[in-house]
Amino acid sequence: MRLALFLFALLVFNSSAWAAKTILVMGDSLSAGYGIRLEQAWPSLLGKRLAEKRLDYSVANLSISGETTAGGRARFAQAIKQQKPSVVIIALGANDGLRGLPLTQMRDNLNVMVDAARAAGASVLLAGMRLPPNYGPYATEFQASFANISRSKKTALLEFLLEPVAIRPELFQADNLHPTAEAQPLILDHVWPALAPLLK
Repeated sequence: MRLALFLFALLVFNSSAWAAKTILVMGDSLSAGYGIRLEQAWPSLLGKRLAEKRLDYSVANLSISGETTAGGRARFAQAIKQQKPSVVIIALGANDGLRGLPLTQMRDNLNVMVDAARAAGASVLLAGMRLPPNYGPYATEFQASFANISRSKKTALLEFLLEPVAIRPELFQADNLHPTAEAQPLILDHVWPALAPLLK
């Protein structure tokens, strides 16, 4: 009986010790696979790369099309509780910018999410965005917000999620806002160097 209990305890310990750690992606349509199949989106490709490299991580992509930083903040505590992530990628803000929402509000929401992730013991990668020049000074302040948060919170920063595809119109869908399936591997290759140092 004692041997059986010992073996059971050993099995439970080993399974928990070797359980895959989680990378939580909190984003909007740019990470949710809008207009393409979900398995083609860069977070899904990230999961495949982790498996290929035999890294003990899984990806929980909780991105929602149309999501703002306020929406992400409202869902964040529950997401952290359920997923217990080791790494959190926060890729929100594009919809705040496109709608011209107050940047003080956006920064506050991002700061709250970074703090909550840190409090839960997770490392954070903040993915920045940019707006078209016709947004004027608002676009400049919008772009600077991500770097300022990263600097003040000492988090990893990806300055512009769409950097490798932004000036290649053939890699965008008809709406000129959402990258095509062909663009997703390029986005992943851009994300990877910023993410890799956070993987333990």
